[in-house]
Amino acid sequence: MRFTGDKVFKVLVAVIAASALAILIITGYTLSVGSMPVLQKFGLNFFFGQQWSPAAGREIFGLLPYILGTLATSGIALLIGVPLSLGIAIFLVEMAPRSLRVPISYLVELLAAVPSVIYGLWGLFVFRGFMVTYIETPISKYLGWIPIFSGEPGGLDIFTAGAILAIMIIPTVASISKEVISSVPNSIREGAYSIGATKWEVIKRWVISYGRSGIFGAVILGLGRAVGETMAVTMLIGNATSFSAMPTSLFNPGQTLSSLIASGILDASSPFAYSAYIGAGLALLFMSLIINVGAHFVMTRVFKVKGGAIE
Repeated sequence: MRFTGDKVFKVLVAVIAASALAILIITGYTLSVGSMPVLQKFGLNFFFGQQWSPAAGREIFGLLPYILGTLATSGIALLIGVPLSLGIAIFLVEMAPRSLRVPISYLVELLAAVPSVIYGLWGLFVFRGFMVTYIETPISKYLGWIPIFSGEPGGLDIFTAGAILAIMIIPTVASISKEVISSVPNSIREGAYSIGATKWEVIKRWVISYGRSGIFGAVILGLGRAVGETMAVTMLIGNATSFSAMPTSLFNPGQTLSSLIASGILDASSPFAYSAYIGAGLALLFMSLIINVGAHFVMTRVFKVKGGAIE
């Protein structure tokens, strides 16, 4: 009877594990079929074209500005969010007293439960003004000669959208990084202290080095959320038209693939335009797959993770 139960359990677990792959395949197939009309007409120009005009009689579709907008906002989110997340994780594990560690950990994890539309509303009515007054205007004043910082700051732009994404990925990256740093054996810390290392040296050379693969995985999860985030970005990025959506400056309005779909698919004027929005979803799926596959390659080839340890 035990043998039969083990076989049933093994088959059941295998089916559950295979369901994730099945969902991915079904999703990819559905998006591929739905986007076939626009792909047949435009080919690769659909992904590298710079114009997007869904108006009836002049249907031209190119995703390059929106792909670059997605990469720009996600890159800003990582540049701002990852250092803050690591700082939070290091403080909670290595420095904070227990009286602070537990409540702050709960608060950080609670941020992950806040709906994205709430972040968008807060960003629209509060954070936007802060960004324009204290960050974008000074940067534009002193660094406006740099093309990516040119233009008149208005708050509804790529930089603000990236900054709100940075806040949104902090709970994910900080929580996972905290668990990774907590799992570093105390013997490593004690050995480092025994040879005269300072607190900073122990954290930098031993703790972070030991857990770098797990921290990198946390960063990739945060990047995955930044790439696919929709509502907050749609509310703060400005939703530029196709002819001004190319992200030439961080202070200009733009769009991402997800905001493009959210703001336009319900207004598609024809089946062909509807197919173009489905194609944008297919491009977003490909981007997510490329990010995850690339991250797996880096973790296995660069970090050389074997048996949970780093060589």
